Amino acid sequence: QVQLVESGGGLVQAGGSLRLSCAADSVPAFSTYAMAWFRQALGKEREFVAAISRLGGSTSYADSVKARFTISKDNAKNMVYLQMNSLKPEDTAVYYCAARQGSSRSTKSEYDYWGQGTQVTVSS
Repeated sequence: QVQLVESGGGLVQAGGSLRLSCAADSVPAFSTYAMAWFRQALGKEREFVAAISRLGGSTSYADSVKARFTISKDNAKNMVYLQMNSLKPEDTAVYYCAARQGSSRSTKSEYDYWGQGTQVTVSS
């Protein structure tokens, strides 16, 4: 059973930065999993933020975060990160880490494993 645990959320002023981490516990072949970050703002649907391929060579981003956020993957440590720069109030949401075996996708229904989420709040 894949367990994902997010950390690194918090309160930050607009223009600031945060780095989210996702630890994948009990995953013996982490390099076979594509990973992604999604977010869900209050009263809204969960939306795609960024995804990374199994070996980390390919990434994709939602247009709203392109050039501000960077996803990375460390297969030796079973970790995924989301570096968030130039944060805006509209980035406020609960951020979720997700995993699937195979190729990376941007659709939430294609991910099999989810973490509990970490809150990111950006004040104006």
